[in-house]
This record gives sequence, C-alpha cells and structure tokens, in this order.
Amino acid sequence: MNVAPTLPTACGSLPPEGVGLAWGGPALAAEASPLTVDASSIPCPLCGSDGGLLVYRGLDFRVIQAQELGFPAFYRVIWNRHVAEFSDLSPAEREVCMQAVVAVEQVLRHELAPAKINLAALGTMVPHLHWHVIARFAWDSHFPAPVWAAAQRQADAEKIDALALRCLAINPLIAEKLRP
Repeated sequence: MNVAPTLPTACGSLPPEGVGLAWGGPALAAEASPLTVDASSIPCPLCGSDGGLLVYRGLDFRVIQAQELGFPAFYRVIWNRHVAEFSDLSPAEREVCMQAVVAVEQVLRHELAPAKINLAALGTMVPHLHWHVIARFAWDSHFPAPVWAAAQRQADAEKIDALALRCLAINPLIAEKLRP
C-alpha cells in the first residue's frame, strides 16, 4: 500500500508503488521483481526529466519541489550526472552537493519554521543520486513518522494549501541562495 500518495509526476514517489506508477503503472509494479527485471533496462526517471517543479539548475545539480501530495515542502537536490552513490562523487563534488542540501535546508528553516527537517538519500528505488529535503510540521498527516510511513492523522487541506503557496513564494529564495 502506498501510504504517501503522489501527484502524477515524471518520477513520482519513491515508495515501491510510486515507482511502479512512475515507470509504467501498477501492472509493472505488480509484475516486476528484483529477480526478474534488469534494472539497467529501465530508463532513469531523473535522467529523463527534471523530476518535479524545477527551482534551480546548476552545472552539477538541480533542486526541484517534488510535488508530493500532502507534502508541499518536499524538495530534492538531484545530481545532474547519473551516479548511484554519494561516494561516486569526487571530494569536491561531495562538498558541492552537501552545500546545496544545506542551502535548501537553511531556506526552509528560515522561511517556514518547521518542527523538523528530514534529510534522506535512499536511492534503492531510483538509483540516481538525490537528496530529499523535507520540511515537517507537527500538524502534517504523518508527523513524527517518515512521510513514507502510515498516516498518523487526517491531512489538513487548509494548512497544506497555505504551505504550498508559501513554498512557491520561497522557491526564488532557494534559487538565489544556490546561485554562484
């Protein structure tokens, strides 16, 4: 069961069912298994599209607003070159990547005053280096559990809508902080 439903996007959510939807719908997710599918034959959704609402694009990375239903303050820092692991980057590239993650976190903390920022780099469902930077609020449907866990309460549509508008307003601030 996909407990963090998503809006239809090029890369969708990273929970298992979300990837099935992003890569061809539920039929593919139901039929695919790690034992029967050659992952190299599946096109990378983060190489083929921005992966969400583009906030900033630099030479090495881009930042997108993920457009996850119920979580408007869900951002991703995506390395532009296809690499699977953080350790695939050079030390200088790792520094650039982490500076970008920190910059997004700082803007979200300053502008939104969330209860917590969640950072995650999983990559098991989409093996293309990307960091999740998610501003979390005590009122969000899953708090304090991860956004991929079961909901703890009903979503508050009014607060989500207000936060979504606020995020659209701060996206230029994120871009400005990332510009060289």
